[in-house]
Amino acid sequence: MVHEKDDETLRAGFSGEIKHRLGGETITLCYQCGTCAASCPVAKVTEKFNPRGVIKLALLGERQEVLSGSAIWLCSSCYNCQERCPQKVEIADVIYALRNIAIMSGHTPNIYSEFASGLMKEGRIVPISKFVEKKRTDYGLPPLKSAGVEAIKKILSTTGFDKIQWKKEGTP
Repeated sequence: MVHEKDDETLRAGFSGEIKHRLGGETITLCYQCGTCAASCPVAKVTEKFNPRGVIKLALLGERQEVLSGSAIWLCSSCYNCQERCPQKVEIADVIYALRNIAIMSGHTPNIYSEFASGLMKEGRIVPISKFVEKKRTDYGLPPLKSAGVEAIKKILSTTGFDKIQWKKEGTP
């Protein structure tokens, strides 16, 4: 059984974690007015994303729901919400902080993992198909140069990105 004080600590823990991340510093300024949701183009076309709802869940300490859900990945980063927020909550930046926490926690959507895997293995997010190579020749374009995989791997290793990706893929 969770005591009320323990529940408060858990909630403050997640919002504190967000607040101490680059981009998440302003999350606790939100008082849930709804201006962000009213100005969000994504929220207008799908019920799956509502910036106010994401912030609310985060402030309530719903770490697992926020990080494992799809909502944080639907933000288009248009900054409409951020420009209109009366409390100066940097909502799009909070979403970036949440995405970073999600990635570090192993909650990366498969499409991003596939992009990262391609980048680490071939130096490109999308592999170049034989069809594309043939079309380049047909159009008189030169063959594509090597992507410099070793330089990319060095950058990914230096930033620690390779460890996050390998953790996601289940390899050492």
